[in-house]
Amino acid sequence: MKLIIQIPCFNEAESLPATLRAIPRRIPGIDSVELLVIDDGSSDGTSEVARRLGVQHVLRHATNRGLAAAFMTGIDACLVAGADIIVNTDADGQYDGGAIPALVLPVLEGAADIVIGDRGVANNEHFGPIKRRLQRLGTAVVRFLSRTDINDAVSGFRAISREAAQRINITTEFSYTTDMLIQAGRKRMKVVSVPVGTNRTERPSRLFKSIPQFISRQLVTIARAYTTYNPLRAFAGVGLTMAVIGALPIMRFLWFWSNGEGNGHVQSLVLGGSLVTLGIITSLLGVLADLIGANRKLLETSLKRMRNLEDELCEVRRIIEAETTQKRERTVSARKISNG
Repeated sequence: MKLIIQIPCFNEAESLPATLRAIPRRIPGIDSVELLVIDDGSSDGTSEVARRLGVQHVLRHATNRGLAAAFMTGIDACLVAGADIIVNTDADGQYDGGAIPALVLPVLEGAADIVIGDRGVANNEHFGPIKRRLQRLGTAVVRFLSRTDINDAVSGFRAISREAAQRINITTEFSYTTDMLIQAGRKRMKVVSVPVGTNRTERPSRLFKSIPQFISRQLVTIARAYTTYNPLRAFAGVGLTMAVIGALPIMRFLWFWSNGEGNGHVQSLVLGGSLVTLGIITSLLGVLADLIGANRKLLETSLKRMRNLEDELCEVRRIIEAETTQKRERTVSARKISNG
């Protein structure tokens, strides 16, 4: 059982050593613990620091591509390296590395596909009152849309089974957290929360410059992810709302028309007819998007099978390499015996 802990980094050379020191190297039920650092175009020598500290896998983007891209680069690399469980954590030391054994336990027991580290947002002393309220509101929205029972939607501290990692495909550019949860809910994955401790971080977030920017970008991410995986419901909901609103002025016109006063209220008929027409068109777009979504499911199934084939090929290659090594050792031993 191999666990790989991935750490997306952007200019984290100063904080990375403390983060790595806090990560346990021996975990019950885990045979091998390895580290993977994704350097997302850092300019402060983050990759060099990671290698100097003995990180087994170090990847580097030539330019800064964003947290979501760094996350997916890490997931792909972990799968290629044979990870059975993947843990994602931040490089700034916000999350308590000592909580990793508790985080991976539900995956080890087969009780969860994805485990989210719950920072206890409502009572976390490291969060201000405004941030607490916003986090709770955002989590409630994501919980409703994803139909998952989670308490901290934007926590980046999470454990993922190999099966779940093979089925997750992040397409947003800002953050993977909410996108992953909406996907997981749509794909009927088991998602649970585990309480974790946090540390105070002094430097501001490099993911966003202000709270309004964070909110706006998260709203776009949530709307995009929900529409991607629930297109019929999203488009049909908007179309039905427009049609109902459009029916009101039509009914108003019919009321006046039935009383012989329809000549002065034609504009209500035009407005209502336009809204009803747009509502019908929007609903039809939902049907079309749902059909496209069916094709996407087929593509995701094909991608999953390709990853399974890659696993099998890697296993065959390891067996061949082991057999070749054994043959070489036997040959060397035989030569030594014949020469002796």
